[in-house]
Amino acid sequence: MATPIKFGTSGWRGIIAQDFTFDNVRLATRGIADYLLAERQRADSPLRERPPIVILAYDTRFLGREFALAAAEVLAHAGLKPLLCNRDTPTPVVAHAIRTRRALGGINFTASHNPAEYQGLKFSPCNGAPAPPEVTQQIEQAIARRQAEGWSFQGSVIGTYTCPTFDPQPAYFRQVRKLVNLEVIGRRRLKVAVNVCHGTGRGYLDTLLREAGARVLVLNEKPDPLFGGHHPEPDATGMAEVSRLVRAGKARLGLGTDGDADRFGVVDADGRWLTPNQVLVLTLYHLVKHRGWKGSVVRTVPTSHQVDAVAALYGIRVHETPVGFKYIGALMEQEPVIVGGEESGGLSIRGHVPEKDGILACLLMAELVATENRPLGRILADLEKQTGPFHTERLNIRIVPEQKEAILQRLAAGLDRIGPFKVQQFITTDGYKFILPNQEWVAFRASGTEPMVRCYIEARSERNLARLRKACQELLKL
Repeated sequence: MATPIKFGTSGWRGIIAQDFTFDNVRLATRGIADYLLAERQRADSPLRERPPIVILAYDTRFLGREFALAAAEVLAHAGLKPLLCNRDTPTPVVAHAIRTRRALGGINFTASHNPAEYQGLKFSPCNGAPAPPEVTQQIEQAIARRQAEGWSFQGSVIGTYTCPTFDPQPAYFRQVRKLVNLEVIGRRRLKVAVNVCHGTGRGYLDTLLREAGARVLVLNEKPDPLFGGHHPEPDATGMAEVSRLVRAGKARLGLGTDGDADRFGVVDADGRWLTPNQVLVLTLYHLVKHRGWKGSVVRTVPTSHQVDAVAALYGIRVHETPVGFKYIGALMEQEPVIVGGEESGGLSIRGHVPEKDGILACLLMAELVATENRPLGRILADLEKQTGPFHTERLNIRIVPEQKEAILQRLAAGLDRIGPFKVQQFITTDGYKFILPNQEWVAFRASGTEPMVRCYIEARSERNLARLRKACQELLKL
């Protein structure tokens, strides 16, 4: 029996040659084509008046371009017009191209920051945002119908199909120049170390920084489907080399993007890696303080409440959404959102695409450093004088598979206390979140693929962080 193709938080992902095969890619693409064609038949559909263009793209992973060409052939056979990016392309650039070309949507072959053995297919509708559940469910149903019919497609020899191409970079650069003050970065002549993790960020982040007048040292710029043997993620480990360069005085600021450049990494002047929570806080502060932007802020359930504390300083409303940028993007389409972001390293701002953009996030941090001419850590320290400190941690706690359901049932029933801390509020927007006194909290989300529970903790002191860490670890033992 064929394995069902399921779309998760950010598309369908699988291991290359195991479940991510050319046959399955063609099947998934046909399901997307069926959805788009059916949508164009609806009288009130926004797709009716658009050209039948579907943007196609890929990152630097193994067989990315070949998978994109296989998808292009299926789309063309269905009566649609595939348009392929001329090189490996960042996810936010694909989102922008969908909007500027008035396309029906886009298919991007990327597994983001996952290990090299993974590939992924991400579908974005006509607004460039990640597809919401109501869309991916219809696509999954279309795929299942085709599977049940025994649908197959005899395509061209892999990699030989000819598809029209275009360069999305110039239009994206014009957009970024409207959103970032490159001139102020140039005036400071910032020395910046940039790690593009062997991914799509090269020629984007480094080029824009050089255009601004910054002095740029680029690391890992050669495309590599194995990502140098590491996860293509600009977390503390992935940015360790950048941290060493900054500490050695080779740069004043470190910036990084993941494999498809939708996530960011930031290293401060002392070589310290800043958490995505902190970068989100700094972005909100920058846009309100220096640009005078009005609106709201959006964060996901496990994202730091320091965002809320800074928003309160300026009288800004906060929205909390489930995990997944598709939920943030949906709100960004509905109202003026200053910034939307998540603790896993993604954000976007008002006037931009409703999709994560690591390139933009990095440039905004360079702009903030240049604007105030001081390290990001100093700015955070001044903010903490007003809000108090926030200490966050994420634990991936492995559990006995047979006990997973019992643990989840126990959490779902609610808790009166977590360790010595009394629970004041129970939130089930996404997983199980327990609000404790003094703006401290913990949240639990079960992995859908592994016997693991992700535990997010936020405390107002290192001591309470340690106490909550111990309490959560005990809580997940039956």
